[in-house]
Amino acid sequence: MRPFRFLTSADDMLDGPGLAAFARRAESIGYSALMSPDHLVVQHAPVPYLAAAAAATERLRVGTFVFNNNLRHPAILAHELATVDQLSGGRLEIGLGAGWNKPEHDAIGIPFEPVGTRVAKLTEAIRIVKGCLGDEPFSFAGEHYTITDYDARPKPVQRPHPPIFVGGGGKRLLTLAAREAQIIGLAPRLGKDENGLPTLDAPSITVAATEEKIGWVREAAGDRFADLELNSYPTGGPMVLTADARGEAGRRVDQLRARTGVELTVEEVMESPHVFIGSIKELTRKFVELRERLGISSFLLDDMETFAPIVEELAGR
Repeated sequence: MRPFRFLTSADDMLDGPGLAAFARRAESIGYSALMSPDHLVVQHAPVPYLAAAAAATERLRVGTFVFNNNLRHPAILAHELATVDQLSGGRLEIGLGAGWNKPEHDAIGIPFEPVGTRVAKLTEAIRIVKGCLGDEPFSFAGEHYTITDYDARPKPVQRPHPPIFVGGGGKRLLTLAAREAQIIGLAPRLGKDENGLPTLDAPSITVAATEEKIGWVREAAGDRFADLELNSYPTGGPMVLTADARGEAGRRVDQLRARTGVELTVEEVMESPHVFIGSIKELTRKFVELRERLGISSFLLDDMETFAPIVEELAGR
């Protein structure tokens, strides 16, 4: 089994000294990486954020969870990423996604294309990022992008490229991830609410749904599967430290029903690799069980300090 890796993120709009202190604290606890989302909301832009965090630390890796491919040309993104990897001494992780949040596309006039088009563009973008980070001049002629004899500089420290993270909840994206990425994010599927906005597909957070997703990854990855890292994160609601796990899980059942119209059982919520409720001891045991049962060894935690004892006990084991 792969060693545990725990990821964290800073949700607050920290200033430079605040971000440096947060990153150093994460490093001292044993977190593997500090991750930044990529949204046009109140948050720092990811690339300078990651560069600042890396400059303040020595071992902490930095990455995105995840870049919205629609917001940048992949060759320009590759140039920025290679620079961050160089400046950090090879500590970058590259999270790439197809983009899912329509309102932020609408806000700046970028077309929110059908999911098939967005995934096709992401597929080409991954090839371009890898090509730009490679050793030789790169050309590519696709449906959405064209690159001609481009020898991108600088090159990253990590060869052939920093690890790439791609996540998804459906077969199409997970198949792409299995073939192209080194880290696979097991995400819930998204549906649409009555207003056409994204909403959680509640059954997709269950263990049974996750086992199906891992099956798709295994099938598409073939011989690569043993080398892949599987990741999960708390999309079923915030992590909760409590001595009454079943009571809190019951409240989470009610919240999911109100949000999605779907009724999960308390047991399904307790077992979900996307729901983390319980004491430090119970959650520590759950992480071990998820690795043993599903092979998931990488977890994004939503509160760096509260769950520090788990990281201190399990990280790297």
